Amino acid sequence: MIAELNKLVELVEDHLDDDLDVAALASELGTTEYHLRRMFSSLAGMPLSEYVRRRRMSVAAAKVLGDDDLLSIAVRYGYGSTEAFGRAFRSVHGASVGDVKRNGGPLRTQPQLRFRLTVEGNITMHTRITDRPAFHLVGHATRVPLIHEGINPHIQSHIASLPAAEHARLRALSDTEPAGLLQVSADVDPDYTEGSELTYLHGVAVTGIDTVDDDLDTIEVPAGTWAVFRTEGEYPTALQEAWAATATDWFPSNPWRLRPGPSIVAVLDRAENFSTATCELWLPVEGA
Repeated sequence: MIAELNKLVELVEDHLDDDLDVAALASELGTTEYHLRRMFSSLAGMPLSEYVRRRRMSVAAAKVLGDDDLLSIAVRYGYGSTEAFGRAFRSVHGASVGDVKRNGGPLRTQPQLRFRLTVEGNITMHTRITDRPAFHLVGHATRVPLIHEGINPHIQSHIASLPAAEHARLRALSDTEPAGLLQVSADVDPDYTEGSELTYLHGVAVTGIDTVDDDLDTIEVPAGTWAVFRTEGEYPTALQEAWAATATDWFPSNPWRLRPGPSIVAVLDRAENFSTATCELWLPVEGA
């Protein structure tokens, strides 16, 4: 995976002034665009789209300081107007094009990334691989922003709005793995951009929906393979650390890659105040 990500970085450099075909590169490298984008975001700490924007504006700064006219520079780097280019330039450098031309700065340069594998093995990953037939996720869904660290208050508010009787009703419907009440994230941005919207469902897994009431939201999950990671400790910190470790430790060391689909958290046990918990993180995978 490290070699594939470095190839992606090289492709970015070759296409700073034209379209970037990530799907074609992924196919050439024997992986998928979805997996490549998710691994890039997890390991680089920023979405691929953000890295491309920063690199383009870093290289464009040299042109701004030169004699090229602003419209030519804007068009070269994929912007249809000097206004759109100016907004992107300011968002990266924190200064307008005019300020930089007059003062030579300030400039915030995004260096070209280089991915390297650091072998530590300090996190033990309790994992199992399981093939599951098709099933459905049913419950109460809402749209929430993606938050990487800490408790997501939008999810917390959504769950708190459900009456206690509704949790019991959902538990009674559960008839397949993942078992029990589930925290489901679906329709997640492949770049895993913080603040982007996703569908969050508080519900359970069922084999069929013939007896499910119409007031419940439903997500159909096709048959496939899942990597299941067991976590124990402070909640949600231990779970979020394990999620991050799947990208930094597990996927680079194992012959699996992420495939599109919902990610699911099953809470197996927890403290009364939810300060600690034992969870299973279910991620949809396929053979690399």
